[in-house]
Amino acid sequence: MHSHTHMAHREVSVNYFDLVQEFIERSQGSATTDDLAKNFASAIAALGFRYFACCSHVDPLRPPRRAVMIHSYPEGWVRVFSERQLFHVDPVFQYADSSLLPFFWDAPSFRARLTRPQQEILEQAREFGIDHGYTVPIHLPCSRLTYRGSCSVVPESTRLEAASYHSVQLMSYYMYDAAMREADAKDGDAISAELSRRERQCLELVAQGKSDWVAGKLLGISERTVHNHIERAKRRLRVTTRVQAIVLALATRQISFGDVIRAEPRERRF
Repeated sequence: MHSHTHMAHREVSVNYFDLVQEFIERSQGSATTDDLAKNFASAIAALGFRYFACCSHVDPLRPPRRAVMIHSYPEGWVRVFSERQLFHVDPVFQYADSSLLPFFWDAPSFRARLTRPQQEILEQAREFGIDHGYTVPIHLPCSRLTYRGSCSVVPESTRLEAASYHSVQLMSYYMYDAAMREADAKDGDAISAELSRRERQCLELVAQGKSDWVAGKLLGISERTVHNHIERAKRRLRVTTRVQAIVLALATRQISFGDVIRAEPRERRF
């Protein structure tokens, strides 16, 4: 994205939060990664994206057991990527491994680190329509993360609203986690973590954009106690960030997405 701070409004109005909620609701009953892929592809298409790759950083045609590999990239590019073993040197994979924050492939901080061979990888990907991408790094605790991963999307236009990318970020965490939970279930290692009432309340307030201090005032507890509840919720859910905790709590229906975003209509920031 040449400058995502100057994205024009899309001609067709999109209710981003309803779209994310619909994706989560449609995917909660899914038993296969194929269902997740179809739901995700439909959701991002409505947001203005052409392709996606939500995957572990491994060979896409020979993924090892417990690796996540869900994508809609052109078969020709996937074949080239696998045959040339580009997953070992892919600049998007490498940058995602070291970045905690989502990034645009056109960002100077990303471009500055590219070697000539990596530039050639991006140039070849462009021939298949894969360009101007946006990647959400997936970082989970070592106890859960068998392979490093990320979720990338390719826009139809470089003029999408910032809200489109924020929605992708939320859905990406859910998508990857759901795929991992499916793999865990197949191996008999499914996650079962029930949050306490207070942990749910704190997560809901954080999801509404409340600071720990404000949440504490609303709940009648200290700012430090709110922080501790959030940290315990993260440990129970085996995630590393608050956003991931919120998404997983939504996915397991311990908090309600509808209640969270409608409780404070002017504070819809995660």
